[in-house]
Amino acid sequence: MQSSDLVAFGVFFLVLAAVARPLGHYVAACMDGSTPTFAWLRWIEGQVVRLAGVDPDRSMSWKEFAIALLMFNAVGAVVMFSMLVGIDGLSWHLAMNTTISFVTNTNWQSYSGETTLSATTQMLCCSVQNFASPATGFAVLAMISRAIGGRAELGSFWIDVLRFLLYVLLPLSLILAVILVTQGVLQTAGATVTIDHVGAATQTVHVGPVASQVAIKQLGTNGGGYYGVNSAHPLENPTSLTNLFECIALLLIPVAMPFTYARMIKRDAQAWPIVGAMLVLFVVGLSVASWAETQGTAALGGQISMEGKEARFSPIASALWSTATTATSNGSVNGMHDSFMPLTGFVQMMNMLVGEVIFGGIGSGMYGMILFIIVAVFISGLMVGRTPEYMGRKIEATEIKLAMSAILIPNVTILLVASLAALLPAGTSSIANPGPHGLSEILYAAASTVGNNGSAFAGLATNTVFYNSLLSVAILIGRYAVILPILAIAGSLSKKTVVPASAGTLPTDTFLFGLLLLMVIVIVGALTFFPVLALGPLVEHSLFNAGISF
Repeated sequence: MQSSDLVAFGVFFLVLAAVARPLGHYVAACMDGSTPTFAWLRWIEGQVVRLAGVDPDRSMSWKEFAIALLMFNAVGAVVMFSMLVGIDGLSWHLAMNTTISFVTNTNWQSYSGETTLSATTQMLCCSVQNFASPATGFAVLAMISRAIGGRAELGSFWIDVLRFLLYVLLPLSLILAVILVTQGVLQTAGATVTIDHVGAATQTVHVGPVASQVAIKQLGTNGGGYYGVNSAHPLENPTSLTNLFECIALLLIPVAMPFTYARMIKRDAQAWPIVGAMLVLFVVGLSVASWAETQGTAALGGQISMEGKEARFSPIASALWSTATTATSNGSVNGMHDSFMPLTGFVQMMNMLVGEVIFGGIGSGMYGMILFIIVAVFISGLMVGRTPEYMGRKIEATEIKLAMSAILIPNVTILLVASLAALLPAGTSSIANPGPHGLSEILYAAASTVGNNGSAFAGLATNTVFYNSLLSVAILIGRYAVILPILAIAGSLSKKTVVPASAGTLPTDTFLFGLLLLMVIVIVGALTFFPVLALGPLVEHSLFNAGISF
């Protein structure tokens, strides 16, 4: 590891540690309407609410919240699909897949943005959904937080979305976009630029409003790149400084979410076991990936692999980005994951296969973690022989059934999607590499789409009717089979009376509970996916060391 890598690691973790708690508390204050600053944003909020005819004081039931959410996403999908389906070279199934992907905060792309979509289309379709989809996820977290915190009023979907957009996403995106522009990231209304090379033919370079899309793709845990190679492109990520800023932006809001949740339930200490469990999983994954990318193997003659990595950045920088992007359901890349070492691919997949809860997406990572908290509380109750409680409310059959459904349905979907792709000729014909790496390509696609991540092992050619259709279904299940049970849990908990704490109540703000939570996450992921991971990246790692590559 070079000294520059150590400096980058230090800055990365120090910035996140310094910003996470105050940003989390600021977001919570915005949701309660108690931030004293930004009077002009308050004015904008009031005008939008008035024009939309929304009553800001009216709270929704969980069913009304769910209907509003589905309507909001459906309207966005209809508008985006209508704009995409008429583009030359964009098939109906690719337009459908792209629409579903962006509306659900997945941003899975089976096309190169700069050559397939115009700058205007990218702004009106991709960038708009890059704001709307993370705001949707956060609104769900806000509702479940109010229910767990014991509030009678669960809030309004429309107000939560509007406030998160106005007070969080828009200001942060503007700041990051300006920083990126100063470092050379493009922001122009132009379409192409022709460059005359000395002694060579001319080259046409696609340009456009890149910095604004890069800013929200990173901050919103979206990941959809303006260019096909995403942040490996020098016009999206031109310097080591932009690489660091974009990598920090990946985790900036997700790291703050546990503190937002804890403040909204009025139990600040609850954040620390959650952050601790997330951080342990992240650091372990980062350590394995960093080690793997700096080790030579027999298959490469003892050399370190630089295939698929930007020469401007070190293997460590690529390992950090790949770990962060799969731990946050972001999906942006500064290298090609298909070319990373098998153990790094294992880390990338495990980050997604545990439910995208290692910080995870905006809102979605934290409400996914709440599912595991409910399961951990239930298990602890069984251990001491009493009805489990969480925040003074009994966790009973309804909550457990909903929580386990939200955890297991995506897991089963991943295995089913991977099985269909591995069994049917329409699936196997798209594999670029034989053997275990081909299985890894399929498993990665299933994990990424169901987990609403969007990154890919690009060796799998997915722009086919089979994959566009299959992965569209996977994306929808991964998004809404989790959101709807979470909202139902919120509705159930909001009706329960508070049970006073007793000697048998398990404290959920301690190191012991953090350890229990960590074990539940690991065990569920390991029991479900270890067999297929053993046949994919783990066996490929062994064969690499034996001098066999794929």
